Amino acid sequence: MRRNLFWLSDEQWAKIEPLLPTDVRGKARVDDRKVLSGILHVLKSGCRWCDCPPEYGPPTTIYNRFVRWAERGVWERLFQNLAKRGRST
Repeated sequence: MRRNLFWLSDEQWAKIEPLLPTDVRGKARVDDRKVLSGILHVLKSGCRWCDCPPEYGPPTTIYNRFVRWAERGVWERLFQNLAKRGRST
């Protein structure tokens, strides 16, 4: 596994997971933690979605999750909720 990949820690994931949507329609979602780590990798590194490392899953899955959740306001609610908790330690 490459060393420069970003992965959410167990502590980070424990704070994020309960805030994610649970209303899954159609096919079951691909591993949320892996996809979210991929989204954060793209945002942190500035790479193109299509250049996202394969360890995170298919680039189309990562991109589609980012866009669909943006349209549904998931990111805004997630960030607002995490910001209420104050600075991370």
